[in-house]
Amino acid sequence: MKLEPVQSSSAPAAIGPYSQAIRCGNLLFCSGQIALDPKTAQMVGATAAEQADQVLKNLAAVLAAGGASLAHVARTTIYLVSMADFAAVNEVYGRHFANHKPARATVAVKELPKGGLVEIDCIACV
Repeated sequence: MKLEPVQSSSAPAAIGPYSQAIRCGNLLFCSGQIALDPKTAQMVGATAAEQADQVLKNLAAVLAAGGASLAHVARTTIYLVSMADFAAVNEVYGRHFANHKPARATVAVKELPKGGLVEIDCIACV
């Protein structure tokens, strides 16, 4: 099966040797997004909730470039620097996935790139 890289200028450029997403058949595997502004590459938001909003906007831009939307997401993984931010991030996440509830895992990590407080990746069906 052919693997096709997906690129969006409306999301931050990859900061390493990886693609924003890879499409394989009708599946779209999106790399983790942190709260970088796509134009300036600067971190957006001082709190995990503020960052989560930008993260989900970035993820939506990558999904759109791959022919999908948040409504097509089958699974997400949320990475938090502090589980104390779980409720605040969950509230923002719930707004973006209003009537659609993908399968999800949330894990605590020691740190994230660029000092981020939250990162989210996903798998979508196109």
